[in-house]
Amino acid sequence: MHILKIIHGYPPLYNAGSEVYSQSICTEFSKNHKVSVFTREENPYMSSFSIRQENRNPNLNLYIINNPNGKDGYRHKAMDEQFAALLDKLKPDIAHIGHLNHLSTGIVDELYKRHIPIIFTLHDFWLMCPRGQFLTRSNDNDNNFRLCTEQHDKKCACDCYGVYFGGGENDLPIDIKAWSDWIHRRMVETKAIVEKTNLFIAPSRYLRNRFIQDFGISESKIIYMDYGFPTEYLKPISKHKSHNKFTFGYIGTHIPAKGVNQLIKAFKKIKDSAALKIFGRENGQSTVWLKNEAAFLKDKIEFCGEYDNHNVMHDVFEKVDCIVVPSIWAENSPLVIHEAQSCKIPVITADYGGMSEYVRHNINGLLFEHRNVDSLAGQMNFAAEHPDIMRHLGDRGYLYSADGNVPDIQFHCRELVKLYEQFIG
Repeated sequence: MHILKIIHGYPPLYNAGSEVYSQSICTEFSKNHKVSVFTREENPYMSSFSIRQENRNPNLNLYIINNPNGKDGYRHKAMDEQFAALLDKLKPDIAHIGHLNHLSTGIVDELYKRHIPIIFTLHDFWLMCPRGQFLTRSNDNDNNFRLCTEQHDKKCACDCYGVYFGGGENDLPIDIKAWSDWIHRRMVETKAIVEKTNLFIAPSRYLRNRFIQDFGISESKIIYMDYGFPTEYLKPISKHKSHNKFTFGYIGTHIPAKGVNQLIKAFKKIKDSAALKIFGRENGQSTVWLKNEAAFLKDKIEFCGEYDNHNVMHDVFEKVDCIVVPSIWAENSPLVIHEAQSCKIPVITADYGGMSEYVRHNINGLLFEHRNVDSLAGQMNFAAEHPDIMRHLGDRGYLYSADGNVPDIQFHCRELVKLYEQFIG
């Protein structure tokens, strides 16, 4: 079988959850199948929409298209043409889309024209929210990053694209109409994808329900299937830790949606002696601000930089007693929660979205009230004061298997292949 994986980024250039998951399944697939990956980079020194090829192993080839200027775009004619020519060369049996942000909605049209079956794994809300996370974006700091529950063209224009509005008050009605029209066209494009896709996969029941209720995907066209993991590098951690302070860990990007600033604010309220290690790739001025916020606790808060995901057990989990996932948006199925559970590390996360689907309060971790710093601090205080209870919670691991282990990548990919075979003529 020739599998075409389409994803908006691929390690090592991009290392967020959807990219790491895509790498895991592509590596596993390539043991028995031919795999081509269509992905993107942002190189300002290369021609836009030029494609370069990388060979990762004899059965795994990456086709990397350059898109340095298309951050808010949803359809790029030149990219569609390049992709169409590549399709005619590769002739895959099936396409598995992971994300189209930074790519083009026209990719779906090119697949559909050629009768190539399409499986689409949903990693966030990008199809039904132009910015993907239902968080607003404005120039008013008091109202920035508010939770949004539904998509309306004019509302999106004002709440999220007002940052692009022109200079004077007289321009405002024109700007609102222009951006409302742009969003409307964009939503027509993404809604059309539903009819052209054979099957959607949601890695949390929460996300599946949202797409059924809010985006109109029929129940028969979207299934729940959790992620799979290369469990050979995710083993239970020894309880004999070398550090003497209860140590919290954060793993992820340093962007506002991840709530790292709220984690630092909550940590400042910890009464007990504790430490906080922040892992992940630095993100320009966002990281600078976070480091400034943590500066007066520099003996307790450490920014540990990026890590190789295959070494996450040794580089991260052996150095912490607990992982905190403080995201301010409705994360659907965070990989870091699964990875921590596989290593029997307890998790503190919010009582919202898919986060509370995989962590149950006082069963395999702790939950705090979403976006509430005081509530987060309360749970962190409890954790620091009760390390034995936290170890017990961590031992429960993943709740949806008898042994507490997350789905392994081999089983997961076999299940995906069964799905693919249903649609290959």
